Amino acid sequence: MTAEALCPSAESPAATLDRRLLIAVFAVSNTVAYVVLIQILPVIIDNMADDLGVSRTAVAGASTISTLMGALAAFPIGRLMDRHGGRMMMTAGSLIGVGAAVMWSQATSLAVLYAAFVFVGLAIAMSTYEAAFAVIVVATDAPHRDRTILAVTMIAGLSTYLVYPALGWMNTEWGWRTTLLVLSAILLVTAVPGHLMVIPSRERHRSRVQRRTGVPVGAAFRQRRFWLLLIAFVGQAGSVAAFLLLVISYLLSVGHSMWIATSIPVSIGAMQILSRLALVTVLRGVALTPVACGAFAIQGLGLMLLPLAGLSVPVTLLCVSAVGIGQGVGVIARPSIIADNFGVAHFASVLAAITVPMALARAASPLMGAWLGDWRFLVICGASALVASAALLPLLRGGRVSADSP
Repeated sequence: MTAEALCPSAESPAATLDRRLLIAVFAVSNTVAYVVLIQILPVIIDNMADDLGVSRTAVAGASTISTLMGALAAFPIGRLMDRHGGRMMMTAGSLIGVGAAVMWSQATSLAVLYAAFVFVGLAIAMSTYEAAFAVIVVATDAPHRDRTILAVTMIAGLSTYLVYPALGWMNTEWGWRTTLLVLSAILLVTAVPGHLMVIPSRERHRSRVQRRTGVPVGAAFRQRRFWLLLIAFVGQAGSVAAFLLLVISYLLSVGHSMWIATSIPVSIGAMQILSRLALVTVLRGVALTPVACGAFAIQGLGLMLLPLAGLSVPVTLLCVSAVGIGQGVGVIARPSIIADNFGVAHFASVLAAITVPMALARAASPLMGAWLGDWRFLVICGASALVASAALLPLLRGGRVSADSP
């Protein structure tokens, strides 16, 4: 995040209104989409397993299918968004998400559930953060881009954590099938009209892209900084994915009570919010690449030290919180640093080229962690985050492609 990005220049009233509408729509639509398509699963997984007569592991496999489908679809979605913008893509993605949730609610077998999650993965790729970032990077000027991304992720990130009690109540009172139907209806009446009315049209998108510069994805592949960024973001994402899945099991295995083991991970969400607040307060004006480098290092050190924490709750809390710092900064850092290094004209394609291996890492790293099953997975996750931090070091003094160059 550049200094001018957090100390923005003046913009016209019309541009300010458009930007604020994007923030409002994306904050709401991403919150609802993540709740419906991702965060409801751990709330209802036990009820689903009992109802379908299968194991929790079999139900959880649907999430892997969703992740792999998102990886498969990411690059063609990115190319289409570079050419045509995000209005129809994100609107269609929200509609697919509605249909996927309805299909999920009616599942009577694993085959139907897995088929529904193929569409869940497609909807996530078409209508959540990655697509929203691609719209924001083109629709806003560089001095306002990072603050817009920060606002969306702050609101959506906090909202998705606060909604868990309501999801638990809905599941208890209505059952998992009715809960999914209600959530799909909320997605239909919020995200679909919001995306259709507020996201810039194809003509407006093309007009803005023509005034910008950017590195084509093929040329990006030939640049050393692309591969350094890929290593950084893939390493950090894989580290977080494995840890989030296994943290409660690990804390129970070393002797913490169920209450402690389930309460400590809340610090991850809290530190994500606090780290983003820090970007607009104490770190205001600091370039984002060194901030990400430091945050990934903190994440890695926290994970490496966690096996030494034993039953000390304060030390364990500090180590787990370090993951929240890395994740909180990483979500914002990726679109900003990619836009700074490769420009705007082909942003969605370059972002997708990094998103694909990130998705594969998120799918594979939990399997690695579950296979190891003890403190060794923490060491590997920590080392992965430290490698991610090291990969950013050569970029600290690198140049950037101006997103608004003629």
